[in-house]
Formats: sequence, structure tokens, C-alpha cells
Amino acid sequence: MTAQQDDPERPLGALDAHYHILVGGQEIVVLRHTHMWRPPTDVMEGEDWLLIVVEIAGMQQSDFHVAVGNRHVTISGSRAGTRRPGAAYHQLEIRYGEFRTDVALPWPVDEENITARYEDGFLYVELPRAKTRKIQVTGTGR
Repeated sequence: MTAQQDDPERPLGALDAHYHILVGGQEIVVLRHTHMWRPPTDVMEGEDWLLIVVEIAGMQQSDFHVAVGNRHVTISGSRAGTRRPGAAYHQLEIRYGEFRTDVALPWPVDEENITARYEDGFLYVELPRAKTRKIQVTGTGR
């Protein structure tokens, strides 16, 4: 195994993907930096709730962004790395930088009563099922 020298200009976990595209007889090289990663995520359903558990240590509760809408939840944020300038890395398995996980909701949720808490390296987002509302039908009776 060879050691990888740390590049201070490049975040840990970033991969460079490049593409060669021919446009009008000219070759253009497109570099794409993929910084986004997806933390391990579990989704559990109860009778009237859905629980999303994201395993992501080393964060503060204010580092997370949780967005809900259109029967969809997006959890995102960024985890700072522990880099040492000039260090030679022999193994890199811990992901750093921007992350995002998306969960499709199986039914409408009560958006006013969603709770989220970060504890011991896990983010817990609990989404209660929306109550169905009965609508009174009116008319002329015909």
C-alpha cells in the first residue's frame, strides 16, 4: 500500500472525475469535484410515526440542515476534517466535507410537530403522521 500525501488545497474525501468532450473539433476537459457524500441512514416506521436515524459523529446540532416538503426529507450539512499538513495518510475511511441524505416519505407528515435531536453521534428525526381531516359536504340535497 502506498501512502497518499495530503494536499492542503483539496478536502479529504474529494474525488476528481474528469471527462473529455469533443465540441466542434476541440477537446474540452471537464473536471468535476464530488464533495458530497451520504452518511449511513436508517428509516423506521411505526403506526403513526417515521424515524430517520443518521450516523454522523463529530458534529454540533447547529451543523445540520433538515428540510421537509413534498413528502420528502433532506438532511444535509458539512463535517470538518482533521487534517495534518504534510502528513502521509496510510488509510482514509472517514468522510469529511459536505454530506446529504434524502428520504422519500410514505405518507404525509405533521410538519408542525417534527422533532430532531443529535445525541452520541446520531441524528434522530421523528416525523409524526398527519391526521386525516374530515370535510363536511354541503349542497342543495338533490
